Amino acid sequence: MTRKQKRLALILGLGAVLAVALGLILTALRDQIVFFRSPTEVAQGKVKPGEAFRLGGLVEAGSVQRETGQIVRFSVTDGATTVKVTYQGLLPDLFREGQGVVTEGRLDASGSFTATNVLAKHDENYMPREVADSLKKQGVWRDDAPAKGSKP
Repeated sequence: MTRKQKRLALILGLGAVLAVALGLILTALRDQIVFFRSPTEVAQGKVKPGEAFRLGGLVEAGSVQRETGQIVRFSVTDGATTVKVTYQGLLPDLFREGQGVVTEGRLDASGSFTATNVLAKHDENYMPREVADSLKKQGVWRDDAPAKGSKP
């Protein structure tokens, strides 16, 4: 084997190792990636049952039902469409009707969302950008809140 052939074999070997490592990393990350969806996108069928995603919007007024065993059922709306959510566990202190919320979980075959995590906005001026954009598209979002740090 000539020197040039050895160098080429080394480069090809390192390239193959790099390709395998990259493939393993991407495979591991595929299960960790969670996309944001609005209730309208869920109703349009853009999410398959069993697929993990984030559902965001407003907690619909009058929809919160607390059951035994820390089970809570509520609806998330973007003004046009509503998705029923079931969550078992402790809710954030700021969770209430009419508040912005982002839930993580999976859609079941019946179209109900089973949440594994519920995130509520942390102050009166905060709304996740994806939720705010979705609500603006639906004409529900009011952008009349004072800027953070300013006095009304």
